[in-house]
Amino acid sequence: MKRESLDELKARTRAIIRRLKRAYPGARCSLNHTNPFELLVATILSAQCTDERVNIVTADLFRKYRKPEDYLNVSPRELEKDIQSTGFFRNKTKSIQGASKVLTEQYGGQVPQTMDELLELPGVARKTANVVLGNAFDIHAGVVVDTHVTRLSHRLGLTQQKTAEKIEQDLIPIVPKKDWVIFPHLMIYHGRKICKARNPLCAECTIEKQCPSSYLKTGEHPPS
Repeated sequence: MKRESLDELKARTRAIIRRLKRAYPGARCSLNHTNPFELLVATILSAQCTDERVNIVTADLFRKYRKPEDYLNVSPRELEKDIQSTGFFRNKTKSIQGASKVLTEQYGGQVPQTMDELLELPGVARKTANVVLGNAFDIHAGVVVDTHVTRLSHRLGLTQQKTAEKIEQDLIPIVPKKDWVIFPHLMIYHGRKICKARNPLCAECTIEKQCPSSYLKTGEHPPS
């Protein structure tokens, strides 16, 4: 198959985004939150955990703890118990309380709005910072790369990289900046409904024509 030029890859990516926007007009962040701090906490909890489970936990958590100071005024053991079902609860407790301490001492309890400042918070890596900046502040600093974005980007031939950081660097030049925030949500919605890990529903896929891995073309299911 002929290697795509950058311009051809950009055009195909734009076509993918257009079609997915029509298919999922309600695509949005699936972590429930009412303010940037809640989104920060929810995103920390979402590591190695489903968004559905996080939303169940935060339904009670966000009633009990409303601001960073609240997380500092409770023992680690109690917070661990509150978030235990999300997994890795000891590390997540350290991250949440560590971030809360920095926010309280350096930012007046407010979540900062720059990538560099967010990356200084305990437990916050680039994915979490991108989630918060894009969905809480509508700041387009980068592209969130999770398991769905990774899988679909590979299948769609948008990247061959393996790490989230390198995948993001491949996506940034081909995804229009205005779509950096919505792009991962479209990937997540499509990955859950159609482009599943084990049995992708290529025959029902709205972007099948743009996908080099479709089994309708290759005769084989793409690897998960």
